[in-house]
Amino acid sequence: MGDDMAESKLTSETREKLKTVATATICTALYKRGLRNQFIQDVRPLSSDGKPMVGEAFTLRYIPAREDLNPISVFQDPKHPQRDAIERCPPGAVTVIDSRKDARAASAGSILVTRLMKRGCGGVVTDGGFRDAPEIAAMDIPSYHNRPSAPTNLTVHQAIDIDVPIGCGDAPVWPGDVIVGDGEVVVVIPAHLADEIADEAVEMTAFEDFVTEEVQNGRSIIGLYPATQEQTNLDFEAWRKKHGR
Repeated sequence: MGDDMAESKLTSETREKLKTVATATICTALYKRGLRNQFIQDVRPLSSDGKPMVGEAFTLRYIPAREDLNPISVFQDPKHPQRDAIERCPPGAVTVIDSRKDARAASAGSILVTRLMKRGCGGVVTDGGFRDAPEIAAMDIPSYHNRPSAPTNLTVHQAIDIDVPIGCGDAPVWPGDVIVGDGEVVVVIPAHLADEIADEAVEMTAFEDFVTEEVQNGRSIIGLYPATQEQTNLDFEAWRKKHGR
């Protein structure tokens, strides 16, 4: 089992910047750095409120359940990894669960997610499923899964470790990586790149907002997107001054 998460390296400035940009923009910035697999496949938000999720990863790993080691009595152990993860995820962090992309049994349910919410955690993501999905969707905590799943996790999953590197929806996740979710999906930013990705994504967003406005006004994308004509750069700078961007 890994050590408790070290002191947060995610600054409040970077956190706020990442709340203003789309996961698609972040994926492009990561691709420019050769990172192609940071998108968590096949997860989606339970809620439609569009509330952004940004926080450092605190991980929980499941393996296939071995029946003789995974009876319901394991929950009587106060250090059961699933329960321990819920109590140890730091405030502001995002619990990321490796359920092996298997939603046949729940990764967690509404009681555990309520505890995360009350502890001030920043969100929860699984590449499996949640039980009590309607209740979780109504909570004031961003949550993402593959699909609803009623059976207890014990029927398929065996919680084995926390605060260790995992895979979630084919994306590698190290403890402390920055997890960003929007109204669509979730992406993982390696911790050491968080500040520069946030800065670049804010700049990219400004340009894309400019481009969108131009296209809505009838302008062709040729020379505009990408900006291969000098006039585009001049127009963008004028737009930025006008809008304070």
